[in-house]
Order: sequence, then structure tokens, then C-alpha cells
Amino acid sequence: MTCRHCNESNLLPFLDLGWAPPSNSYLTESELSIEQDTYPLVIDVCPNCWLVQTRDFASRETFFSKDYAYFSSFSRSWLSHAEKYMADMQERFKLDENCQIVEIAANDGYLLQYARDLKIPCYGIEPTASTAHAAREKEIEIIEEFFGEELGKELANKERSADLMVANNVLAHVPDINDFVKGFTALLKPNGVTTFEFPHLYELLKHNQFDTVYHEHYSYLSLQAVARIFEVNGLSIFDVERLPFHGGSLRVFAQRSDVNYYKVSRSVNELLDLEVGNGLTSFEVYKDFQAKARKVSDDFKTYLINCKAEGLKVAAFGAAAKGNTLLNFAEIGNELISIVADSNPAKQGKYMPGNRLPIVSLDELLKFKPDRVVILPWNIKNEIKELLLPIRDWGGKFVTAVPRLTIEK
Repeated sequence: MTCRHCNESNLLPFLDLGWAPPSNSYLTESELSIEQDTYPLVIDVCPNCWLVQTRDFASRETFFSKDYAYFSSFSRSWLSHAEKYMADMQERFKLDENCQIVEIAANDGYLLQYARDLKIPCYGIEPTASTAHAAREKEIEIIEEFFGEELGKELANKERSADLMVANNVLAHVPDINDFVKGFTALLKPNGVTTFEFPHLYELLKHNQFDTVYHEHYSYLSLQAVARIFEVNGLSIFDVERLPFHGGSLRVFAQRSDVNYYKVSRSVNELLDLEVGNGLTSFEVYKDFQAKARKVSDDFKTYLINCKAEGLKVAAFGAAAKGNTLLNFAEIGNELISIVADSNPAKQGKYMPGNRLPIVSLDELLKFKPDRVVILPWNIKNEIKELLLPIRDWGGKFVTAVPRLTIEK
């Protein structure tokens, strides 16, 4: 495999999590007797452009199917984030009824509903039928396609260019990152702005967040790599913000590089310098990560084995991609965790991919009265703990495995 951005052929090994199924390919009861497709989950780093990337083993359609089960609106904190973002962008860039907002990977309309409420014309592009349907139920226009340069040019030719383009947690999900970014250049108005939010590679390395690695993520992004990708494909970064979401994310502001309407903020060079200072452009910081991931996995499994020996009942919450990566890498099944609860009705009654743990509702988890609840999406731990406060009535405790094993009331 060559680098999906710069075509460098001498990629360096970073992380090998073994074989795993697509993280959102939940099973029905009738599918439990069928062997599930799995793919190697192997990550490399490019020594030329420093893009960290998953080796290609399957097409994007394999991971983003019509029954895609991730719906953004099931996290209250994420909805609050989206609402605040929309209000901030309206104020900063003076958006009104004469402007056009386009969100790429609009999911279930979690963000564009707030643009609609502000009376700003908007539409979304979303390739998965399940989430596109949910967005349309919110009366949001959705173009049900994968985005790239061809679609960007087509929409621009139809006078559907954007004053603001939004791309939250999608830049890492595209196999052809060059074509994807060129689509933004094609669809932006001359003075238009686009924002991208994505988990920051710096935080992944610093906090052992190996469970954010799964097949839907083709790239793991630093500002160094993103700046180069944008530059080659017609965009330039003029501002960046650090966010707490997904274990530590970046919000990058970009503009068309043939216009460069906005002045570059000091925060851009400061963050580039931070990455260099912490070794993100040197292989040394990557080469020991495999051992760190294995230690987190082993410590977690040992703890669960000890819980079983003590007769403790263990459940988990959050049938999310992070959890699937952790459980499958650690080879944990229903002998150590009985059930996984999730707030999304589309997942309830199904089974986790790979480990095949049954997914239940919150009420069913509370009826089970677990002694320990493993919070798999640790990035929204506090939100989940509020949902599960009743477990304290019988002395139950919360467990997280990443970045290190933690047990708390």
C-alpha cells in the first residue's frame, strides 16, 4: 500500500489490532449462526507527510451501508455542541437568510436542525440511507451520496455553492482524502468558510486512545498532515481550536487558497509547533504505541477475570465503535460481560459485532442490577454516569479502560 495522500511507498508500522468486523455492523438474532466478515485492523504512518492511516482491505460501502447504525442525536452533549457551534458560526461569519450552509456527512440532521431554526438555508450530504431518512424526518434536505470533487462541481454548477461548509467527524472517514478535500474547494464560494472537526492524533498518542482505531477511520489526523493535504488540494487553514470531544479534537477553519480572504490566526502556528515539539513528525513517538495498547487491553481483561472470580455481575454501556475495538482486541465475550446497554433503539435487540454481546435498553440494564458497568464510550463518561445513577443504590461502580483502568462510584 502507498500513502493515500502523497503516494509514499515506505510506510512505517504503527499499530496492529488483529482482525475485526466493521464496528457498526450489528447482528440480528438470525445472523448469529453466520460467520461475520472480518478484516485486518492495521495502521501505518507515512514518513513523508505524516498521515497516519489504515491499510485498505475493503471498500467504503462495506463500512457505510444503508443500515448504518450510528445516529448523532443520541448524545445530549453532542447536540448541545452542535447548537452552540451553529450560533457561534452565525455570529462570527454574519450568516443570514441570504447564505447557504452545507454539511457533509449530515447524519440524522443533528446539526442542520439548528441552522433551519435560525432561518439559514441549508442542505446536507449523507450517503447512509438510515441516517438520511432520520434527517428528512426533521424536514432537512439530504443528498444521499458520497461526497467528492465531482459532486462538489456538480452542485456548484447548479448554483448551490456554500458560504459555510461543515464537516464534523468525517475527514477521517474517507478513503480518497484528496478527492474529498477538492470537493470543498469546488463547492465553496470565493469568500466561503469550511470547518472540519476530527479527533486529534496528538491526544490519541498522549492518552493511549487506541480504541478510536476502527475500520470506518481511514486516517488519524494531525494538523501537520491536514495542513499539507489542504494546501495540495486548494484550501488553506486560517484558524484552529482545540475541543474536548472524542478525547480531544480539533476544529480547523479553512478557506479557498486562491482567495485567502481571512488572516491566519496565531493559534495555527502554535499548534503546529506543539505537534513538532511532541514528536509527531518523528517515528520515535509511534513505535512504542503497540505495547501501550496491549497493556491497556491486558489490564482490562485481567480486571474482568477477577470480577468473575469474585462473583460480580458485569454489564457495559454504549454499543459504540470504541467499545467494539476494545472488546475484540482484548478478546472479551459474554463469559466476562453479560450485556451491553445502549440508548439507541436501532441497536437494542441486536448483538455486538465480533464478540456478539446482546444489546439491551437502559431499563433492562438496571433490572439486571450489575455490580460493575463498563462505560465503553469513555468520551461521554459523565453523561452516561448521570443516566446510570441508580446503580449506586446497590453499590454498583463504573469502570473505564482507556487511557488506563479506572473504577469509581
